[in-house]
Amino acid sequence: MKKSFWIETLGCPKNKVDSEKLAGTLLVDGMSPADSPSDANLIVVNTCSFVEQAREESIETVFEYSQMRSKDVQVVVTGCLAERYGEEISHSLRDDVDAVAGFGVPVSISSKPDVSKFDLLNLPRPKREEPWAYIKIAEGCDRLCGFCAIPSFRGRQRSRSIADIREEVLSLDLQEVVLVAQDLASWARDQHDSPLGIVDLVKEINQLVPWVRLLYLYPSSLTGELVEVIANSPVPYFDLSLQHVSAPLLRKMRRWGDGERFTGIINRIRDLRPDATFRTNFIVGYPGETEADHDELIRFLEKNEIDWCGFFPYSKEPGTYAETLDGEVPDALVMERLRELGDLQDGITEKKQDSQIGSRMSVLIESKGIARSHREAPEIDGLIHVPGSLKVGSFETVVIREALGVDLKAEVHDSDYWGSDD
Repeated sequence: MKKSFWIETLGCPKNKVDSEKLAGTLLVDGMSPADSPSDANLIVVNTCSFVEQAREESIETVFEYSQMRSKDVQVVVTGCLAERYGEEISHSLRDDVDAVAGFGVPVSISSKPDVSKFDLLNLPRPKREEPWAYIKIAEGCDRLCGFCAIPSFRGRQRSRSIADIREEVLSLDLQEVVLVAQDLASWARDQHDSPLGIVDLVKEINQLVPWVRLLYLYPSSLTGELVEVIANSPVPYFDLSLQHVSAPLLRKMRRWGDGERFTGIINRIRDLRPDATFRTNFIVGYPGETEADHDELIRFLEKNEIDWCGFFPYSKEPGTYAETLDGEVPDALVMERLRELGDLQDGITEKKQDSQIGSRMSVLIESKGIARSHREAPEIDGLIHVPGSLKVGSFETVVIREALGVDLKAEVHDSDYWGSDD
């Protein structure tokens, strides 16, 4: 009887790519995916360790699977938590898991891994049912942001070759590619003998699939050429990693920019492509954040009306520069600021969604009855509800008829209603 596996993935899209590649290796080894965790001979928990909340969720998930498994089922912990706290987890969870494996370590049902034997970046992936996929183009990061511990356990940036990325894209038969990396716009900068850069890669992938979407762009790396390539594509979606808008606070974060510079970038993009969509995230309660810093962020949001925006409480991470800073913001005040920002952004997003009613747009049918336009990145933004008869993987022109919170409801475009496009 063929052995089966279940992979539970926590954290960011980059982890999802790693899980798919782990699944690919297990399939090659002769295993099959289980229909549920209770049917699996091997359970792999791909963990996240970016902030304290993510670590707690990862450990709770490991315990959950450990308690539910039978004696002949193995549980393997991998991912960021395993890489960052491998020894501690191996000791504290020795009675609950069979192996703790860092990055690049193959999971196995017959032996406990102890050394790195392959590189996850270039492993094959199984075919996807969805018409889109994340493609991780680099691992690690060369930046030293004050709040982030990722470089300490993911290592320096390690870019994939354009040939390997191209091969992976072609192997998956996709309609949309979502490029991801810790520092996307710095792709290939670690390949000192390569004349290529992120613009070359985007142009290459644009020739292979109809839609290319980029996630996690540092504003300091957003060159005029890259802006033009994205703005002139079918997916004018800009995911800008801003983190805050207060210049003094950004310096403490060891980040570039300020609200005025960010506003200038957004305005230039909107002048070039009025229907461009923006997403960003902000850290709330970073050490030394004042009420004036908070008010500046509120004014920035009111002025720029970002389409999609996330807010996250600061998490003190061991080994980071921010851990040494004074000026800790009380938890109650952080929560108050989060609520205020969230309420403001909810109103902005609702206004943006309402403004789409009556418009027609091209959408990708992602699953039965569900679609996305260029305005929605998969899994993090809203969805567009469409007739279930539309073929999954097809592009359709629809008319937006209703706003449902962050989601939209659409019907198939009626040419008789709209008349000639001439």
